[in-house]
Amino acid sequence: MAIPNDISRDQVDELRDIAERVARRAGDLVRDGRPDRVEVAATKSSPQDVVTAMDLASEALLRDLLGAARPGDGVLGEEGGFTPGRTGVTWVVDPIDGTVNYLYGLANYAVMVAAVLMPDDGVPDPATWTVLASCVHAPGDGRTFTAGRGAGSWLDGRRLELREPGPLDLCLVGTGFGYRREVRELQGRVLAELLPQVRDIRRLGSAGLDLCTLATGGLDLYFERGLQPWDLAAPSLVVTEAGGQVSGLRGLAAGQVMTVAGHPVRTGELMAVLEGAGADGPL
Repeated sequence: MAIPNDISRDQVDELRDIAERVARRAGDLVRDGRPDRVEVAATKSSPQDVVTAMDLASEALLRDLLGAARPGDGVLGEEGGFTPGRTGVTWVVDPIDGTVNYLYGLANYAVMVAAVLMPDDGVPDPATWTVLASCVHAPGDGRTFTAGRGAGSWLDGRRLELREPGPLDLCLVGTGFGYRREVRELQGRVLAELLPQVRDIRRLGSAGLDLCTLATGGLDLYFERGLQPWDLAAPSLVVTEAGGQVSGLRGLAAGQVMTVAGHPVRTGELMAVLEGAGADGPL
């Protein structure tokens, strides 16, 4: 993927290094500071959609570290919202992706940090921004994914290159579910239609690690409804820099209505099934 003309490769490398450094620091806090019993601090879209005190502490640390490293940049965080900057670069952070896994003591969660270049109007929108660099760090098992625009994507120093999968009926497909009843009802209907047409379905509980697992070949395809900008920014670059495609349905960009990812030779087949099943339909 081409680097924007006003951004150099050295700048991309610097942003990637910062993303990795702050994600690892927050990951240490999240992992080492986890009590034996994690309490829910708040809920969001439903009682099942939880926030822990560590989500808040992790994002506060990320904002402090990024502010020290890059004063003047904006920050968009899952818990703290959007703080505009003046440099054109905005950091998009998810302090714990997979909070319910973290709540239950499951290792499949991540700290995600991405640097994006936004248009002049400064609106944080995955359809219009350009992701420059990112890190997805999994404190539970130590995996660290990094990517730089035009510089490839990596897992713990190993270059990632997406393999071409077999036919759809031999594809292992990852997905996730929303927390609102009406979303889950629609997702259940879609899943019932898709399941007989693929090898199997996996639901790991962290959209970011699902996408990064796809980049390693651990999944063949991935789709999910309801992803937010902080869910997409960091892992989408890992996928695309590994040679994958990340998009929505019906010619739209990836986003809250639908995200589909995989090797470009196979994503169209999955999109056709999802469109036929009305996966992006009204709720």
